[in-house]
Amino acid sequence: MLQRISILLLVLAVACTNGRKDQLPDTTNMPAENPLHLIRFDKPTSGSLFTAGESIDITIKLTDTIQPDSIVLYRNSERIQKVSNLSFILQTQAGKPGTIQLNATAWKDGRRQTASISVKLKSNTKPASYSYRIVKAYPHDPEAYTQGLFYHNGYLYEGTGQQGASSLRKVELETGKILQSVNLSREYFGEGIAILGDKIYQLTWTNGTGFVYDAATFKPLNTFSYTTQGWGLTTNGNELIMSDGSNTIYFREPSGFSELRRIEVFDNNGPVKMLNELEYIDGKIYANVYLTDRIVIINPETGVVEGNIDMQGLLATAQRTGKEDVLNGIAYDPNGKRIFVTGKLWGKLFQVEFIKKK
Repeated sequence: MLQRISILLLVLAVACTNGRKDQLPDTTNMPAENPLHLIRFDKPTSGSLFTAGESIDITIKLTDTIQPDSIVLYRNSERIQKVSNLSFILQTQAGKPGTIQLNATAWKDGRRQTASISVKLKSNTKPASYSYRIVKAYPHDPEAYTQGLFYHNGYLYEGTGQQGASSLRKVELETGKILQSVNLSREYFGEGIAILGDKIYQLTWTNGTGFVYDAATFKPLNTFSYTTQGWGLTTNGNELIMSDGSNTIYFREPSGFSELRRIEVFDNNGPVKMLNELEYIDGKIYANVYLTDRIVIINPETGVVEGNIDMQGLLATAQRTGKEDVLNGIAYDPNGKRIFVTGKLWGKLFQVEFIKKK
């Protein structure tokens, strides 16, 4: 009897199991739902360069005979309008260069597909041209690979680079004598520096780490991090302003170094890249353009290059030893209205006056 009951229960269990299995759909060989390919941008092509204030003709093409239920156009994630005839004229604003991300989202039967391109706007104004005049020359440590420079309370402060030779220094202007310094560990390549309040901030090149020091003692206080390279650093008195070697300048809050906003730097020819050491002077950002004798004057609100300063010939041939590197380092004395510039491994630092060309 027990054997019969066991066999009966086994048969019932198999039957129940088969019943449940039969109720489930077999998805083994079911094809995946094909992605939608409804539209693409016909023009402009991604990466096209226009002038701020120019009208941009946008044309969208259907990739198949399927007619979308609707198409909506977005500019930098903001909805512009619903597109009805696959074409649109985008009006840009003069004085506002930068990158525009364009997205077109097509809907069909509750599903959607998005096509994307980006275009760039160069400045619609030509920068003013400047030359310079040397007011005075000062000695400068020819072993200093200058990465950051600022003037504060009668002294120059300098950040130097190179692995194993990176430092933060307080320097006597008249003599070039190093009065105070702290060295970075060998794994760090020092970059831009800035003072804000009673703290000095220093970037490193590729480590993604910055250092905060007590401005009086150079005692390390803490560190901060960032995801880009670190190049130049300055301040407008409230925010830290940073370059990373691209044409982007970042505005960051000092307590945690989080990004507040950013600008893209353009002149009338296109993006101005390789922005290096920075200085904030009378409401404008002055930036060395790496590997050149050019300093650009940047509007901090729009990113427009408002001035080009040609610094060719600043370090005369007779003052060169042959090991000098490029122009880099701008400092400003707001009380004396003095501007100082130097270069990597230069034996001279110069007080200069910038002269606007007619």
